[in-house]
Amino acid sequence: MTEAAPATPEQTYSYLGPAGTFTEAALKQVPEAAGKHWRSVNNVGEALADVTTGRSTAAMIAIENSIEGGVSATQDALATVPGLRIVGEYLVPVNFVLVARPGTTLAEVRLINAHPVAYAQSRGWLERHLPDHGYIPAASNVQAAASLFDGSQADAAVAPPGITDHLDVDVLARDIGDNPNAVTRFVLVSRSRALPEPTGADKTSLIVELPDDEPGSLLAMLEQFSTRGVNLSLLESRPIGDALGRYRFVVDLDGHVSDERVADALLGLRRTSPKVIFLGSYPRADQREIEYHSKFDDEIFIEARDWLRGLVSGEPDVD
Repeated sequence: MTEAAPATPEQTYSYLGPAGTFTEAALKQVPEAAGKHWRSVNNVGEALADVTTGRSTAAMIAIENSIEGGVSATQDALATVPGLRIVGEYLVPVNFVLVARPGTTLAEVRLINAHPVAYAQSRGWLERHLPDHGYIPAASNVQAAASLFDGSQADAAVAPPGITDHLDVDVLARDIGDNPNAVTRFVLVSRSRALPEPTGADKTSLIVELPDDEPGSLLAMLEQFSTRGVNLSLLESRPIGDALGRYRFVVDLDGHVSDERVADALLGLRRTSPKVIFLGSYPRADQREIEYHSKFDDEIFIEARDWLRGLVSGEPDVD
């Protein structure tokens, strides 16, 4: 019997593990990843390093949560690691269960292990039902539960609902998240320079630095979008790190770079900002078609360019 050939980088997808995490749930939504090798990593930096070195063809990483906002580690990594592109986004509903070693009761829980984001999203429930509990931070939601069998002093852990598929734990309580509508947005990142075709329900992600620190600089940046009818679905600031008070902006906008209004806005940014990082244009996970005023149709921008070209070339006016 011949041994199967090892997976090539084109067959490997990295994700924040171990198995059972919300990141793995997001990766399960990628048709191209089905049946391929999935590599579990410990953090965003390791996942992106897999992509830049060619170890993996793509990596699934969390970028935004509907409760906590943007994931700063991801935003900072995308701003500083060159050559990366977002090729897709995926939404995963987020809720949690409280689990413990078999035989443990809720009344016996004094110390809880949880990922900081999971703890923040379930803290209200925990304070109501376990007002005297202590807290130990974990690297991931699954690791919080796994630590119960690795010598942790914790009595219980906050974990994803599917944890019982991977660990022999008792579920002490379900749906302990404080917001039942919580959703985490994940993005698939690769080195591919090929843009997904526009669908009419697209998103474009950028990171932009302001040209200077003076009154009106942020307004000038925002006007590049507003004057072209481009809606922003995300605008967050992150410190650049080279001096106090210096920030870059993480921007998600409605539309594809091949849309005339979006392309024109990017040209305006490029003229006025010292650094614009294009992270990609890709289909929206919710498939919601972008709505905008008809005065920003592609044909309006094309006609305006044709008019200007006619002026420059001396063509006769046409009514």
